[in-house]
Amino acid sequence: MTDVSRHLHLNAFLMNTGHHEAAWRHEVSRPERAHSARHFIELAQIAERGKLDSIFFADGVAVRGNVRHNTQGGLDPLAILNAVATHTEHIGLIATVSTSFHAPFTVARAFATLDHLSGGRAGWNIVTSGTEAEAQNYNLDKHYDHGERYRRAAEFVELTQKLWDSWEDDALVIDKSTGLYAETAKIHEVAHRGEFYSVRGPLTTPRSPQGRPVLVQAGSSEDGKEFAAQYAEAIFTAWQTLGEAQDFYSDIKARAVRHGRDPRLLKVLPGIVPVLGSTEAEAKRLEAELEELLVWDYGLAQLSGMLTVPLTHDHLDVAVSDLDLPDESEINGNKSRFTLVRDLGRREGLTVRQVIARLGGGRGHRTFTGTPEQVADTLQHWFEDGAADGFNVMPPLQPSLLEAFVDTVVPILQERGLFRREYEGATLRDRFGLPRPESQYAVAPSTTLDSAPSEGGFAGRRVPAPVSA
Repeated sequence: MTDVSRHLHLNAFLMNTGHHEAAWRHEVSRPERAHSARHFIELAQIAERGKLDSIFFADGVAVRGNVRHNTQGGLDPLAILNAVATHTEHIGLIATVSTSFHAPFTVARAFATLDHLSGGRAGWNIVTSGTEAEAQNYNLDKHYDHGERYRRAAEFVELTQKLWDSWEDDALVIDKSTGLYAETAKIHEVAHRGEFYSVRGPLTTPRSPQGRPVLVQAGSSEDGKEFAAQYAEAIFTAWQTLGEAQDFYSDIKARAVRHGRDPRLLKVLPGIVPVLGSTEAEAKRLEAELEELLVWDYGLAQLSGMLTVPLTHDHLDVAVSDLDLPDESEINGNKSRFTLVRDLGRREGLTVRQVIARLGGGRGHRTFTGTPEQVADTLQHWFEDGAADGFNVMPPLQPSLLEAFVDTVVPILQERGLFRREYEGATLRDRFGLPRPESQYAVAPSTTLDSAPSEGGFAGRRVPAPVSA
């Protein structure tokens, strides 16, 4: 495990043309490249030039109503990252995959494959998904209840860990002289039977360079925080104020301790949307240009979804505090984003129009407009004052503001001794200062495979598999 405790961590959250809702309309934007492999490869190479820890792609598995006024992601993030892996050498590759709509075996194999192909740079952003439209694309009439989604996710993650561990590190022998390719005594059935899943195993893929890809999570509801404290190694979160971020940071670290974990091995990365200019006036001009391109119909649809109430043009100048909003307990979708947006409007006395403008940059993540020095100052302040271990950098306009961050903010952080000048180690775990986990089957009895084939492929001695830590 590499000691990187004195450095902050920087992940680039990449979205098509940028995180600002009107980015695709800006004169420097090229939205026609949003479905091009070359576009994402170039963004990854920019981030790698800045020595960033990782890049990250979100995902949604339903066409949103806002497609009329904004670019859609559309492409499979794992497929994008497999292409990016062949054109980069160091940067971590994090993809979002939902536990609600996929099979654990398929997900375990896909991430093990990415880890192999990238030389140990894979990370999985675990989501439970939050919309009925997504559920209806996967043979469901409605989505699972919020609590059930997280129970499913917990079993899903523990099962994928078993599958990643099912080949011990030294199971591959590859001895041409004896004809022994793999030691079947070190390849294990997982024999999993749980509340939601039944999987025999083992995985078809030998253990990958990291042992297990890095686990990332992005929910801040009560269920989400408990899940993160138990399983996540990095957390993407959204906070508007230093105080809120500090409260979350101390809370999630304390929860990790209660789960018997070292809190230093859980990295908290709040989102930051940096609108950069060589002067403060220049940055504010760019911010105004982007806000001028907002489509109010689109903003109303977005906010309606976040607050789960129908909003029209008649509501634009109504205070959020005057809206008839549901209680948080009634929300079955993204609880944490509902709470953040509701509290932002009430705390600052904002109208619906003002909230839409504020959310235009990053959908609830903190937008900071200023010079490279001012952005570096705020990152350092949050990092040193117990609010963050690093940041989920969300360029509002790409590639221009990703390049600006890499070329102007990163050198300041490096000069201050806050960020690496060169990559340490070889894997994403090395970047984050995380240990490489040992296979749970290397130290506990389990079902192993022997050399005699059977109807199922192998004959093995069945012994209860260990429970994942």
